[in-house]
Amino acid sequence: MSLMDNNILILGLQYAGYVLEVVLFVLLAKHGKLHRLTAMCLYVVGLFLTDGVARPAVLHYFGISSTQYFNFYWVTDVMLALGQFLLIGAFFRRACLREEKMWRFARLVLVFAFILVCVVSALFITRNYSQLITGFIIEFSQNLYFTCLVLNTLLFVMIQQFSIEDDELGMLVCGIGIQFAGEAACLAFLHLSLNDNFSRALLTFLGPACTLGMLSVWIYAVSKPSEPVSIRLPGKGEAALAEVLAD
Repeated sequence: MSLMDNNILILGLQYAGYVLEVVLFVLLAKHGKLHRLTAMCLYVVGLFLTDGVARPAVLHYFGISSTQYFNFYWVTDVMLALGQFLLIGAFFRRACLREEKMWRFARLVLVFAFILVCVVSALFITRNYSQLITGFIIEFSQNLYFTCLVLNTLLFVMIQQFSIEDDELGMLVCGIGIQFAGEAACLAFLHLSLNDNFSRALLTFLGPACTLGMLSVWIYAVSKPSEPVSIRLPGKGEAALAEVLAD
């Protein structure tokens, strides 16, 4: 595949993602779910404004090799990672809707995970004084993505373990899991690959493709008629969640 074909395919994936983001937001408004899924709405809007508006504008003005674009890209990457973390927290809150004790325990897990990411990322400063700010931002973003992947997996296990009958939530969790899997794979390739042509091509296409997968699942989830949420938790709050963490 030629370089021009690669660029056309990448642009096609990116613009398909922009279209799905708009379609998803329209469906959320049409089905009256903007209020019930506020966190997801804000994340979708932020994703569109970042990937579809801000980054292309900075890229066009400064160029792909500029320091300005490099810094802007990673700052917005951190913002998106924080948005995903908050979205995972909102999903946890919904899963624990009728079990306040479990939510308090889950909230402690989320706070502890965030503090741990900050501490581990701060250790980067002690090893790289020359890249104090930029290095910390990149390290923090990558660590937060991996943490979100772990938390999302934990949430999925919790939904299955406690028989939480909320099909929409289950599909939303699966959808963002696709995105996390792509990001984790990209980061793993960055650290393990020998920077050959295959690795670079895979990294270029994998991210947008996973985003399309996430948005497609979310569109299907919000398009289904709303059903009453029934939550059955066989166990006692934090004790039951502790068993899942132990397993």
